[in-house]
Amino acid sequence: MKRLPIGTQAFKKLRTDNAVYVDKTEYVYNLINNGSVYFLSRPRRFGKSLLVSTLKNLYESYPLG
Repeated sequence: MKRLPIGTQAFKKLRTDNAVYVDKTEYVYNLINNGSVYFLSRPRRFGKSLLVSTLKNLYESYPLG
């Protein structure tokens, strides 16, 4: 059974620990392709760091250019 990633803020750790993760691929795709600047305004503990970590890992895995 997968564990809940309480307090995990790093996408890579979340995936290597086989933790529960809600796939936000469609949202990340739209974020990258349909805009330029975003202000991430969400309450504390709502996944801002995890989203930024996900984007970081995406760009490191598939560099532009």
